[in-house]
Amino acid sequence: MRRHTIQVRPDWQKKVEELGFSYHTLNAEVYWDERAYYEFDLQQVEIVEKATTELYFMCLKAVEHVIKHKLFAQFFIPDEFIHPILSSWDHSDPSIYGRFDLSWNGNIAIPPKMLEFNADTPTSLFEASVVQWHWLQDCFPERDQFNSIHEKMVHWWKKIKPYLNKQALYFSCLDEFPEDFVNVQYIQDCASEAGIRTKFISVQDIGWNGTCFTDLEEKKIFNMFKLYPWEWLMHEKFAPHILKTDTLWIEPAWKMILSNKAILPILWKLFPGHPNLLESYYNGPGTMKDYIKKPLLSREGANVTMVERDQVTHQTGGNYGEEGFVFQQLCKLPDFGNNYPVIGSWLIGGSAAGIGIRESNSPITDNFSRFLPHTIALSD
Repeated sequence: MRRHTIQVRPDWQKKVEELGFSYHTLNAEVYWDERAYYEFDLQQVEIVEKATTELYFMCLKAVEHVIKHKLFAQFFIPDEFIHPILSSWDHSDPSIYGRFDLSWNGNIAIPPKMLEFNADTPTSLFEASVVQWHWLQDCFPERDQFNSIHEKMVHWWKKIKPYLNKQALYFSCLDEFPEDFVNVQYIQDCASEAGIRTKFISVQDIGWNGTCFTDLEEKKIFNMFKLYPWEWLMHEKFAPHILKTDTLWIEPAWKMILSNKAILPILWKLFPGHPNLLESYYNGPGTMKDYIKKPLLSREGANVTMVERDQVTHQTGGNYGEEGFVFQQLCKLPDFGNNYPVIGSWLIGGSAAGIGIRESNSPITDNFSRFLPHTIALSD
């Protein structure tokens, strides 16, 4: 795994905007950053792919464990939402995607380590699937990329189509946030390419007629893909309505378990010492001297504390933490000249599908991280 600096394409803003990538610059700072790229060899890609597949298998086993032993209180899941979780799991309600965040420097002697699983509302999909692929065609057309996200997304929607209620599939997010809207629009386009009839509705426009959720034309919503976290939905004023409808939700309710960092200690308990896992606990670090303290539901690196030799070395602010914390063995991100990359390894339909690299100037990946493209090195 190598980091190379490179000249940006002279008209890169125009090129990415033509793809529909409107949030390439955020708060006057570059988010899509093609001033550098990461290079992997084929063996490294195969290691990430294998780790991703194995981690997902373990995560599904962890969901079974939580359900079997009724551990919902550890996840701060309200009692009334246990039934939707059980129902969606028992009916094998389909999951489209997820993203493991991995710490790894490419050393084949040391396995990638799972930091967390973005299982419910992962973003950066569009830039991982589309934007970096077009960059590759412009800059290194002779090379390859670990990126079959689009093909697998369309294929998976085709497989799911018979499972859907025989009505339109709605796609929803808060459309005032460009990142959410572009990602949802992309996933909707993939579903349309798979032959599914789709419609978009913003979260705030979803109605309730007393018996079911409705669109702006008062038509019932039978199927809903949402880029809106379950932990937020549970506390909305219309949350009780979710319990009364037969709407099919994607991502399904059972993903509440995997999108919560409370899953980390359970994974460690079930698979202690697994080479892709980090030692993790509730309520305290145990005997660990070097660890990360994370809120169960934090996003974009908020309220994270890094401790080395029992001393706090980095800390981020935010509004999370009331829900409790987990304590995870410290696994520092690789340092490429004060550039700290995290590998986002994508699953589509439970299958490893590609990676995206987010890079920060801090060892804790936060909302100022940049997205960098990658290539697979040419074989000798």
